[in-house]
Order: sequence, then structure tokens, then C-alpha cells
Amino acid sequence: MSGLEGLGLDEWLVKQCQAMGITKPSPIQTNCITPILEGLNCVGCAKTGSGKTAAFALPILQKLSEDRYGPYALVLTPTRELAFQIADQFKVLGKEINVNVIVITGGMDMVRQGQDLTHKPHIVVSTPGRLADHYESCDMFSLKKIKFLVLDEADRLLEDEGFAEQLQIIFKNLPEKRQTLLFSATMTPAIRQLQEASKEKVFSWSQSSDMMTVDELDQRYVLMNADVKDAYLMHILDKYTTERPKSSIIIFTSTCKYAQILALMCDDLNFPCVSLHSMMPQKFRLSGLTKFKSDQIKILIATDVASRGLDIPTVDLIINHNVPNRPRDYVHRVGRTARAGRGGMAITLVTQFDVHLTKSIEAYINTKLTEYATDEKEVLKLLTEVAVSRRQAEIRLDERDFGEKRQINKRKKLLLDGKDPDKEEEEKMAKKKMLKKDSDARNQKKVEKEERKEKFKNKFKKKVK
Repeated sequence: MSGLEGLGLDEWLVKQCQAMGITKPSPIQTNCITPILEGLNCVGCAKTGSGKTAAFALPILQKLSEDRYGPYALVLTPTRELAFQIADQFKVLGKEINVNVIVITGGMDMVRQGQDLTHKPHIVVSTPGRLADHYESCDMFSLKKIKFLVLDEADRLLEDEGFAEQLQIIFKNLPEKRQTLLFSATMTPAIRQLQEASKEKVFSWSQSSDMMTVDELDQRYVLMNADVKDAYLMHILDKYTTERPKSSIIIFTSTCKYAQILALMCDDLNFPCVSLHSMMPQKFRLSGLTKFKSDQIKILIATDVASRGLDIPTVDLIINHNVPNRPRDYVHRVGRTARAGRGGMAITLVTQFDVHLTKSIEAYINTKLTEYATDEKEVLKLLTEVAVSRRQAEIRLDERDFGEKRQINKRKKLLLDGKDPDKEEEEKMAKKKMLKKDSDARNQKKVEKEERKEKFKNKFKKKVK
């Protein structure tokens, strides 16, 4: 009897897993599949790349095969790309029972989606915003009979204020009697609070480890002056693509505009790439991601919309063009490589302004980043060429009025809601400053605490000698 059969899975599901190359269950699958099959609500937390999707998809498909009707399960996820990926896994694993899966996300034809919902699919995979829009605009479909509600990347869904109102709209239209499954790479206070508030028994499993990242991940940093960051990035790309031409690379940036600028620069400097961010039309997002997944293009430049859940086996290198403000975001970003036991590397570009953020990340993941060797002379040779390329990219974006349409739409919506756009923007900026100030203070306290610990250890060692 194989490990998968020992979890109580039907033979047809075991064969389907084997056809996909899944012969041995991962820890989260071993621990969570059986309780879900037994009808328990479940909270599962494990490192990125540990097989969380299969941990909830397999038991749902088995239960569906015993009582086929639709809609049977609703899966909510924070990003569009992850929604499509989850849907693909359901389709492959449920091929034997001809499972009907639909994806409901923004950027796609809303009328067509409404029609798909009325045809009662077995599995609905959606982002909260678009599903909430459907509830507010029509009453032609119902999810009142679903058996399963899954929150994938539950920490982001529960803690991001932008999702709160949308989730409220969705939850009030779901049945009270259902199995709720929460899966995440990190256990957060919001998940614990929801677990404790549950009236029914909840099975909870969290991967125990001092390190938040996998052992197979080689984590590096490059320290530089902020003015030469782009030159260092191009030097690293040149060095890595020359040494490993078959490898795929994801570069993470802080904003949509910067992602677009870097994409234009890379193309100009003979590094073919695709970009992925929220200001792109959905068809271009899917097209670019397909090119990257199919190995037609080796470099993807993205914001954090690509940091959660995406599973692309060929990705060997992650480059953090900016140091994330939250250590948890770093964990999700670097989790796009070194998945399912494979190796991988993450390089973070650290400027003089990012040292405290880097120390916070090291404390959070309980791992020290090591330096990645670069040749400063080679970097200096690139400075002028990179600076000219960047200036040209910025001019091209300005000519396209990049981001202007989104700002106009935001202002329109606020005016329709009876709000003053300028006042709202001022309040938003004030809140951001306050949050940053609080975050910096907390990070500084953590760094000081670590320094005190280190001093005490060194003092203790001297006394022992």
C-alpha cells in the first residue's frame, strides 16, 4: 500500500496522482487529507512549495465523486494567476470524473462569467472582488449548497483590509453548514483568531520548523549604493544567464511602474522578458505568464501579485529588486523557487536604506543571508548604458500616460460614493506614514534586541574561556 492509499484516497485519485509524478505525500498532505475526508474543518500551514493545493483538492474531489452536483466547492484566493493555477490542478486531478471547474476573476468578461455560474459548475475558483461584484449585480446563481469553502493564502485574504468588505458579502451568501479549509504558508494572529472563534471542531496542523524557508534555498544578498542598483541588477542577470542559460528567473519589484520600467530596460539591454502586474490587462497577464511557464521567455519581472502560490519548476533564481517591508512578503517571494525538494537561489539587492529591513527578515526566517559575489569593475562599465536605458524607459512610459486611467477611475468611484478624492488621498498618505513609522520602530526594536543578545553571547563566551 502506497503512502497516498494509506490516507484513505480512492484508487482512481491515487492513479491520477502517480500520473502527475506524485508518489509520496508531503507532510501537509499526510496530516490534512484524512481529517478533511472525515468531515473536519481544517487549518493547514506549511512552507511554500509543500503541496498545499493537492492537500485540499484531493479530498474535495473524492467527496465530489461520491455526490456529484454543483456548485460543490468554492475556493477563494488573493490573486488572479493563482486562481487559474488552482483551477488547472483541479482539472488535472479530477480528469477521471470530468470535473467542471470555472475561474471568476477581474479582467475577464463578466457576462460570460455570470452565464458560467448559472450552469452550476462543480468547483468555483475565484478572487473575492469579482465574486462580490457578481453578488451585487445579479441574483441568477447561488452558492447556498456548497459543501466546501477553501481560503488559499488565508493570511493575505484575512489580513488585507481590501478584502474585508468583499469577504463579508460572499460569506453571508454561503451556507452555515459547510467544511471550511484555511491554507497558508504562515500562521498569523488572524488565522488563530478565526480558528478559536469557530463553534465546530477544527483540525489544525502547522509545519514545525525554526526556519521559515526551505533548506534547499540558497539565500544571498548584494550590498550597494542605491544609485547603482539597476547596474548591479543587469550585471547579475548577465552573469547568471551566461552560467545557466536554461534557468528561469523572477525579478520582484515594489510597484507596477517600476516593473514596467525594468521590463523595458531588460528588453533594451538584450534580456528578453515579460512583465506581470495589476495594471496590465488580464489577457496580457495570462499571455506573459504562459510564455514564461512554457520556457519561451526566461525572465519574469513582477510585483507581489506573482509572489503567492505560483508553481513554475524551471525557476532557479529569485531577485528581490527591493527589500520587502514585511518579512512575510520576503518568504512568499523566495518561495517561488526551491519547491518540492528542488534547489534554488534568492538574491536580495540591499542599499544603504534597507539594512534594517534585511536584519528584520533574517530574524524572522532565523537564517543569515550570505553575500553574492559581484565584480564592481564590470558593474561600473554598465553604469552609463543602464542610466540611458532607464531614462528612455521612463520617457516611453510618460508618453503612454502609464497609470493615468486607473487614477481617473479611482477618483470617479470616490465621487460616486460621495467622497472627496483629494481628502481621501491625504488621509491615505497620513495613514501610510503612521504605519511606516510604527513598522520602523518595531523593526528597530527587533534589531536592538538581536544586537543585545549577540553582545551577551560574546560576553558569556569570553567568561567561559
